Amino acid sequence: MPGRGRCPDCGSAELVEDSHYSQNQLVCSDCGCVVTEGVLTTTFSDEGNLREVTYSRSTGENEQVSRSQQRGLRRVRDLCRVLQLPPTFEDTAIAYYQQAYQHAGIRTARLQKKEVLVGCCVLITCRQRNWPLTMGTICTLLYADLDVFSGTYMQIVKLLGLDVPSLCLVDLVKTYCSSFKLFEASPSVPAKYVEDKEKMLSRTLQLVELADETWLVTGRHPLPVITAATFLAWQSLRPSDRLSCSLARFCKLANVDLPYPASSRLQELLAVLLQMAEQLAWLQVLKLDKRSVVKHIGDLLQHRHMLVRKAFRDGTAEMDSGEKELQGQGQGQGPEEEDVGSSSLELPAVKRPASPALLLPPCMLKPPKRVCPTPPVSTVTGDEDISDSEIEQYLRTPQEVRDFQKAQAARQAAQSVPNPP
Repeated sequence: MPGRGRCPDCGSAELVEDSHYSQNQLVCSDCGCVVTEGVLTTTFSDEGNLREVTYSRSTGENEQVSRSQQRGLRRVRDLCRVLQLPPTFEDTAIAYYQQAYQHAGIRTARLQKKEVLVGCCVLITCRQRNWPLTMGTICTLLYADLDVFSGTYMQIVKLLGLDVPSLCLVDLVKTYCSSFKLFEASPSVPAKYVEDKEKMLSRTLQLVELADETWLVTGRHPLPVITAATFLAWQSLRPSDRLSCSLARFCKLANVDLPYPASSRLQELLAVLLQMAEQLAWLQVLKLDKRSVVKHIGDLLQHRHMLVRKAFRDGTAEMDSGEKELQGQGQGQGPEEEDVGSSSLELPAVKRPASPALLLPPCMLKPPKRVCPTPPVSTVTGDEDISDSEIEQYLRTPQEVRDFQKAQAARQAAQSVPNPP
């Protein structure tokens, strides 16, 4: 058959087309040698001349995927299946991973950053679809460092130009509290520590909303605040049996990690509850402390909005009203105020009630101390030469100026006279 070449084994030109597993091949009819086995489909003319085409020169050259990228794609799929995400989430996370891997800064990054990139793509997908998932959960699954993960997450969002909404706090509370092992009796959890899931979740949501209203959540990681709120909600439902349990033991019983700032968030929540308790008449006589106020969390949350308005005052509104009062005092001073002042002196003095605390973020109520730079050590002894410009700063009267000019002229005249031989 002309134009098809010859068999490389016997040299025969009798080559026929044979379809084997849906792939067209050329086979020698004399000796049965498969001539075109393994030849890739390509546009090169070498295939027509029965020459083998390498993979790098074939049409699959632009579809080459490195081993590192293949491993990352498998990790993305495995992570989505572990988290039981829908198939559409998996496809979106893979697409984000492939887009991020096209950037040179990601391809040449260290292995630790590439491992973290897997979790970042999954987290971005879940955030965009309002799926409650925390950064700490993915870091635990990947054994990744939280600082490295957060830095890579922000870099990917900026590189790909993605719009990632913030996580809903209510969904985060529901998801995080569902992982607590306190809703079923077990050998590690005594019966007095087992609690109904719905009751605990409802009270935890109320405490987290209270923390949000009093600036305890703004600018902070939400998990320590949720952990402290869950602990208080769990204690308040059965305070007689649970007040002796510490936060560390509670986290151990619930089989969750204790976040480092959770103890500080717990003390801040208790301080807010104490200030609210001072506004209820039947609680003022009890002289509550941070331990006993837990018994009355249910009453405090029932009247939460009113107690917050009475216990705190808005810091920004206070500053505006203070400026208006100062302006009014400067413009309204007159004889009438003197009469009022003189009449007020005759009335008995009444103790002014304590003003409510300012409702400001903790970073503004207790700002961090700034390190004052040490002043440079002065080595002035008084014997240094004084320049003319510095002398002029000390001259005060016209007479001093004239005297100084005469002294300069006499000095120049003395220097111009040559010394006698």
